[in-house]
Amino acid sequence: MTTESRTTDQPTSPAGAPTLQARNSAAFWTATGESRGHEVIRRRGFVAVDGDQRAGLRILIREPDLDPAEVTEVGELVRRALGPVLVEDPFSSTDLSHLGMRTWQMPIMLRLPGPVDAPALDVTRVRRPEDLQAAERIVIEGFELDGFEPHRAGELFPTTLIEHPGVDVFTASVDGVPAGAGVSVVADGVASHYWIATSSAFRSRGVGRAVMLGALAHVADLPATLTASKLGRPLYESLGYRVASPSTWCASA
Repeated sequence: MTTESRTTDQPTSPAGAPTLQARNSAAFWTATGESRGHEVIRRRGFVAVDGDQRAGLRILIREPDLDPAEVTEVGELVRRALGPVLVEDPFSSTDLSHLGMRTWQMPIMLRLPGPVDAPALDVTRVRRPEDLQAAERIVIEGFELDGFEPHRAGELFPTTLIEHPGVDVFTASVDGVPAGAGVSVVADGVASHYWIATSSAFRSRGVGRAVMLGALAHVADLPATLTASKLGRPLYESLGYRVASPSTWCASA
């Protein structure tokens, strides 16, 4: 994995987890937006990727204290978005209730550096376009990303995404068939994981665990964060992650 830095100047405690997650997520969505050729809007308090009708608008709040002008700009971006809107606030501190979006919370989880078990399945760091497309299909299915159907190769995961420093995609295979996938990102000395998914044909066979173990093996010396769904939390706790704080999410539909 190529990274720009494997050291962090941020505290690796539960209290510091929102900042760690915000910085990493901002790096991930910037890389994603640039790879897709979408407009990336960078402000002190947030990063936005303004995509098309299928990809929509993704906003990451990266500071806990947006000023009034930034809140106004976020609102303007939401109102003029071409497609679905998703806002992530790791600090749960920005009030966007006036935009009338659906809101929910998921926990940010933190794992301190430590040894990682070997995965029970074959896990590969993606390098070939056809393997990236397989990962893309698994994630679209696993997360029910209907906006990316019918599938267009390279739309969710452009080939140039894995050329960004610190960004890697992993797949886990069962009997040679790609069964699970996920993205690992290293930024500012912190690792984080996104889009951990299992194909419906291979669920309850340890595929998600294998993807996580394979990805963690490359960053075992770093603190790691992620935002967990209700279903994913038990897996992450079994891998040494602990709940740090709530993250608030908003969506247009």
